[in-house]
Amino acid sequence: MFQTKIHDIEEPWQAYRKRGIGGVIIYDLKCERSHIFEGWFNDRTAFEAQKEKKLVACPVCGSSNIEIVPSSITVMGKDAGRLNENNKKLSPVKALRMFNEYMDKTFEDVGGKFAEVALKIHIGEEDSRNIKGTVTKSEEDTLREEGVPFVKIPIPKFDS
Repeated sequence: MFQTKIHDIEEPWQAYRKRGIGGVIIYDLKCERSHIFEGWFNDRTAFEAQKEKKLVACPVCGSSNIEIVPSSITVMGKDAGRLNENNKKLSPVKALRMFNEYMDKTFEDVGGKFAEVALKIHIGEEDSRNIKGTVTKSEEDTLREEGVPFVKIPIPKFDS
């Protein structure tokens, strides 16, 4: 499970959709203060043009110093072949390994303290950051009651 203060995902499937209706591309963006948010654009050129005119700004701090950040979903999405012609056939096992590596690199593992840390981030007692860990059913219910956004994702463990 993971939680992030800025990236409030209403439905788990939204995290896996990188192409919207009408060919709109959804990019994960980051400002100079490391706030993560989404931006919807017709294409990369449209993003670059809006960025140059300072029309793209962080919804948290207002900074217009924005960059596109890598997303594991982009790597594993249906357009992955366009990103790397060498990966024309991405096996499910390789995709899961890539996802696992992404989670390990970009999420702090707080283990069994997930509920405690997620709640502190939610109420502003700790800095906003991506975390992962485990919760009991009771803790999960408490997080939902408190309005803490999180997504349950089973992460497979691989043999060497």
